[in-house]
Amino acid sequence: MKATFRDVKADIMRKISAGEWAPGALIPNEMDLAESYGCARATVNRAMRELADEGVIERRRKAGTRVRIAPVRQARFAIPVVRDEIEEQNGEYRYALISRSKDAAPGWLRARLQLPEGTPVLHLTCMHYADGNPYQYEDRWINLALLPQAEAADFATLGPNEWLVATVPFSDAEISFSAASADETLADCLSCTRGAALFTVERSTRLEGEAVTFVRQYFRPGHRMTTRY
Repeated sequence: MKATFRDVKADIMRKISAGEWAPGALIPNEMDLAESYGCARATVNRAMRELADEGVIERRRKAGTRVRIAPVRQARFAIPVVRDEIEEQNGEYRYALISRSKDAAPGWLRARLQLPEGTPVLHLTCMHYADGNPYQYEDRWINLALLPQAEAADFATLGPNEWLVATVPFSDAEISFSAASADETLADCLSCTRGAALFTVERSTRLEGEAVTFVRQYFRPGHRMTTRY
């Protein structure tokens, strides 16, 4: 089995913690690491990016990557990818698009994201499954004024969650957690009874002050979220 970026990241952290790579030490280049871990260079690159974002290593163009002499400890938030969540639990992931439409941003969304009247948005609803069972219902709005390329994206095969993570960075995010009662649509999609309590996440992201997306995610009854810092 090929190493995942999490495997690579964990092993690099192990080597740094064990002193195999001391503070200031030069880390092998991505090609050499990819060969040693038996994975793609892109896998190593993602692991290295996360370690750099977390202040563990320092990457400099033409100067290579070194272990930071004084690691920078920062609180950072990474947008979770639903596919990764499910596959980390050894589940089989499946995605399905329910609806797609281009609209002018409704009033509540304009107020929420501070959008001008008439801003075009792409509205998507979709489902994520784990081992064939409903896992998450996603109700998402993408700002087409900032991301016009989203209009041509093939969301029938790739979920907007993955597409956004791969396409655009974000400079700040707002996230809230709550409980919601399943209406008829949610009960049907999540295979639960109408009125059932659903764990709900609302998240909006911005890039240098401009809204990127707003999403509501409804999870099947009994869902539990665990975070690590």
